[in-house]
Amino acid sequence: MIQPADIREWRNRDVVDPKGHKIGALEAVYVDTTTDQPAMVTVRTGLPTHRYLVFVPLDETVLGPDYVKVSYARARVKKSPSIGTDDVLPAEQEEAIFQYYGMSYRPGAGGERQLARR
Repeated sequence: MIQPADIREWRNRDVVDPKGHKIGALEAVYVDTTTDQPAMVTVRTGLPTHRYLVFVPLDETVLGPDYVKVSYARARVKKSPSIGTDDVLPAEQEEAIFQYYGMSYRPGAGGERQLARR
């Protein structure tokens, strides 16, 4: 498991898919609010004139000397739900990210969000 303090050091590092294809640069880490463990990252991608952040889960992530390798193909990640580079993930869009990756969404008992940016 990747520890929260460790993964923050990888901000701005390349994020690559299982075949080593670059997806973009790691922007932020999101933790699961029930466990406080890293669950997803946002990846800065797009053209220089139109950047956006896509979400990708951290399951089966491998850290390399200058990259973070995720377990999802670049094409799939680039089509995932996204936000603008200056935007915040709206609570009502959080569940769509989990559904896109076929993951179960578990908000808190009082409707609290499952993801929190660190």
